[in-house]
Amino acid sequence: MNEKRLPFTKAQIERIIAQHPTPFHIYDARAIRENARRFLKAFAWAPGFKEYFAVKACPTPAIVRMLKELGCGADCSSLAELVLSERVGVTGEDVMFTSNDTPAGEYRKARELGGIINLDDISHIEFLKEHAGIPEVICIRYNPGPRRAGSNVIIGNPEEAKYGFTHEQVFEGYARLRDLGVKRFGLHSFIISNDIDRSHYLETAKMLFQLAAEVKEATGVRIEFVNLSGGLGIPYRPDQEAVDVEALGREIRDAYESLVRPAGLHPMKIFSECGRYITGPYGYLVSTVLHKKDIYRQYVGLDASMADLMRPAIYGAYHHITVLGKEDAPKTRVYDVTGSLCENNDKFAVARELPEIAVGDVVAIHDAGAHGHAMGFNYNGKLRSAELLLEEDGSVRLIRRAETLDDYFATAVW
Repeated sequence: MNEKRLPFTKAQIERIIAQHPTPFHIYDARAIRENARRFLKAFAWAPGFKEYFAVKACPTPAIVRMLKELGCGADCSSLAELVLSERVGVTGEDVMFTSNDTPAGEYRKARELGGIINLDDISHIEFLKEHAGIPEVICIRYNPGPRRAGSNVIIGNPEEAKYGFTHEQVFEGYARLRDLGVKRFGLHSFIISNDIDRSHYLETAKMLFQLAAEVKEATGVRIEFVNLSGGLGIPYRPDQEAVDVEALGREIRDAYESLVRPAGLHPMKIFSECGRYITGPYGYLVSTVLHKKDIYRQYVGLDASMADLMRPAIYGAYHHITVLGKEDAPKTRVYDVTGSLCENNDKFAVARELPEIAVGDVVAIHDAGAHGHAMGFNYNGKLRSAELLLEEDGSVRLIRRAETLDDYFATAVW
């Protein structure tokens, strides 16, 4: 059972709201640090282990900098993410550039930073050669296609995913890169997303370990590192259990010993690119109830909308909701909890059992620390909300101000 608790009280939030009006995202710095340390410790056995935090999950400089201080690198997928990492001091091989359909300028920026480029398609070898040059170290992204079943609707079956080289292209790609002068090689795959069944992450590790051995046998290329990517999920629902990362670390170690050492590939570095797992449970969207509506259903309207957290609208994803001050009140009502966008799917919850809610109540929407603020948008002219950091001493720091109308109109040409 995953009890959904808040790191703040109603009184604390009311004081925060006096300075920073709702809606806003707030992150628990202590919990993020503790969780990141726990994750790193679970894989401390692995040669050269590195966690490249998936910047796309929470592209907020203060968060990326905080994780850098713990030893994490940055997994980037765009020019903006590369620049963000650079500006907080994450450069060199602490950057993993994992992109697709990549513009030439983004490859050039990744090379400028000295980051590790993770190629998504075999045609990108010649594209990279022409536009940015071939680096000494490079990684290939593998798509196993029908060799591996999909785990959920976010990624789907691998053969339907747009990412990566086919099995046959992997061998052709390494041979070509070897001939172009690449000296150090990596192998990567991303085929699970938001998965709380750790066996699927273990299967990915075994698949990549075995493929690394096949590559060595077929091409003579020795894989220096295997990047297990991300995909570890979090328990969004109270009845779900969190991934036991200590057990996962032990299981992957056993796989390493049985597959990597006999293949003559030890020491082979292990990398990961987790984002959601690191920050997801420790961010909250805080919002105030503006209206109640009673027609064919009972509706609670918030001052936040799917522009602040779109996962429930696009995936039907569950996010737990706590009504501050009513944590222990009986759940006697059934509400749809909505925002004000001109879209009927602008709902944080549908037919959710909650305590009786009044206009002016403050709610906290849990597990918004990844793919929350990051996926915000401006439809209907909605302005992006602020981000706050709850520090370990209980103080609160503004780490991204809310957008203004001037921001919204700044790019318009009248």
